[in-house]
Amino acid sequence: MLSQDILVVGGGLAGLAAALVSDPQLNVAVLSKVHPLRSHSVAAQGGINAALGNNPEGRDDSWEKHAFDTIKGSDYLADQDIAELMCERAVSTIYELEHLGVPFSRFPGGVIAQRPFGGAGFPRTCYAADRTGLVILHTLYEQSIKRQVKFYNEWLVTKLVVKDGRCLGVVVYDLARGEVMPVKARAVIFATGGYGRVYQRTTNAFINHGSGIGIAYKAGIPLKDMEFVQFHPTSLYDTNILITEGARGEGGYLVNNKGKRFMEDYASSAMELAPRDIVARAIQTEIEKGNGFEDEYVYLDLRLLGEKKIKKRLPGIREICINFAGIDPVEKPIPIQPAQHYSMGGIDVNAQCASIVEGFYAAGECACISIHGANRLGGNSLLDTVVFGKIAGEEASKAVKGSKELKDDEKMLLDEALGMKKKIQEWQTKDSGERVHRLLNRLKVIMSDRVGMFRNKKDLSKAMEKISEIRDDYKRIYISGQCLRYSQELVNIIEFDSMLDLAEVITLGALNREETRGSHFRVDFKDRNDKDWLKHTLVTLKDGKPRVSYKNVNISKYEPKVRTY
Repeated sequence: MLSQDILVVGGGLAGLAAALVSDPQLNVAVLSKVHPLRSHSVAAQGGINAALGNNPEGRDDSWEKHAFDTIKGSDYLADQDIAELMCERAVSTIYELEHLGVPFSRFPGGVIAQRPFGGAGFPRTCYAADRTGLVILHTLYEQSIKRQVKFYNEWLVTKLVVKDGRCLGVVVYDLARGEVMPVKARAVIFATGGYGRVYQRTTNAFINHGSGIGIAYKAGIPLKDMEFVQFHPTSLYDTNILITEGARGEGGYLVNNKGKRFMEDYASSAMELAPRDIVARAIQTEIEKGNGFEDEYVYLDLRLLGEKKIKKRLPGIREICINFAGIDPVEKPIPIQPAQHYSMGGIDVNAQCASIVEGFYAAGECACISIHGANRLGGNSLLDTVVFGKIAGEEASKAVKGSKELKDDEKMLLDEALGMKKKIQEWQTKDSGERVHRLLNRLKVIMSDRVGMFRNKKDLSKAMEKISEIRDDYKRIYISGQCLRYSQELVNIIEFDSMLDLAEVITLGALNREETRGSHFRVDFKDRNDKDWLKHTLVTLKDGKPRVSYKNVNISKYEPKVRTY
């Protein structure tokens, strides 16, 4: 049986940040469903926030102002002490990344360049053209190789094994060998990313099924604030490839079919750089009012930036538009529409990234440390991954060094692996039933049509019914092929169980929360209700059923106010 002191699950930015700071005297490994450089972190384009004050318009910026913008952007659902912790560490995090070799774009004189982003009072988003996530991920991976971090690539975690409130390790499916096996670990850090593929239109990679969140939920760990789903305002029409907020930060306009910059009707001061929830709803509202093109999209116009600036600041966006839409943004506006982008909710963990299960930690998009509240500001996700990925690695190292290794854990791990093997054999012995891709397509339609940007009781209730029906159909699932090596069908079947759980938790939280806050917009409860709903939603799996509870938001110094931009 494979045994690790610390097992990091996920090879994206949060996972690599955790592995790099883990105590080198410990046996540390990263386990990833794909090669780390194929992690979804590469898709982050626009930048990473920190109050460096390098932009001439941002000289008076500070981490406190960054924290306030984050809290206001969250529609006051962020835990304020956690937001302050992240923003206070942001500046040192950027300089550490710079020293590790991240090739940030520069202003004349050599300082790190910073651009404006939505919901920010100052231009504080550091960037590397429009490939920021990619270059940070490559840099951290290079450092991981330099430090001889052990990688197990193309391994899928299928179960988190917990005994008496303590994490023992995981069960994995090794895609290359087609085998199921247990992995013992004294501490496990989940950095498994989001669940975008629960929705039909999403900027997320095809690997983003959210199974890490679902596996933690199955192990009895609460999920927090899952009803808050971010829809990015600008994805490329039809393909839904991300068009970075940096395009608007550099000065791009949103225009409807009348040629009007319609954001003046929704956020007259911030315009295109209002927070994402406001801009996304404005775009969708314009489309539904008949002010879109083909009733599907509006235009993001970059032509006023000029060819030189587009090629220098947004080269990746230009390539995407040319290759996937046949449009050169130097010459023509970009057709865009909102698409699911990010999960503010996730595995409930504290400021040390620790869960209620001893030895289990989570960081990055799969975790909910309550930084982003009801709406995340652009540029804060990359910061979140690095800051809290490091904290997870440091805290796991302390815990492992301060505890004794238990010797009687192996039998339970072996039994759980055997149980997974039997389940796969059951799927293989059937020659008829339900095919997972059909169930997944049905789920995506339900979530997009009924649990999208605009929500109401009738649609949410119907979604709960439909999800239950799909769950019944999932019991009749089968595998069409017998070869388990690189079986994508098996991967989808295993992960679909988690997707059903996540869809149910998202919908249940949205149905219960009778208010509008941040990304959660109820057309039947259009006002924010601090009296009844200034609280976090917690959903825990007990006796096979989701149980809902709530806990207060931590308010330190910023009293909730009406959010205007």
